[in-house]
Amino acid sequence: MLCPKCHHVESKVIDSRTAHNDSAIRRRRECLACGHRFTTYEVVEAPLMVVKKDGSREDFDKEKILGGLRHACRKRPVSVGQFDDIVQAVLNKAEQEHLREIPTTEVGRIVMEKLKAIDQVAYVRFASVYLQFQAVGDFEDALNKVRDNG
Repeated sequence: MLCPKCHHVESKVIDSRTAHNDSAIRRRRECLACGHRFTTYEVVEAPLMVVKKDGSREDFDKEKILGGLRHACRKRPVSVGQFDDIVQAVLNKAEQEHLREIPTTEVGRIVMEKLKAIDQVAYVRFASVYLQFQAVGDFEDALNKVRDNG
């Protein structure tokens, strides 16, 4: 483990205990070169799968969500940190419910819910692609939702 102070690669574990509701292991380490003490966390990474509308499955790819958010939020006052928060909300939902698979419909619902609270224009843009708007009436419906709840 790389020491954050001197960048030496060897350290020893001083203490280990569970953390984050037993989903991680917290380890206190000491650098063998400089004696600096630091904490690391080990988490089991079980890949999250996304179930698409046609029933096929693929690995969760946060870049797909981020790409959609970048398009929807182009020239809008939405920060990269807010993008990360939206992606994290999807991951938190899966973690809280101990899901290994999450439907794309749920991913889209979470993203739209979060976007609606952040930027209503970006919400309508994202919804138009995600919900595959076909007519002007679809936009009107989305705008009415924003007006009614926003």
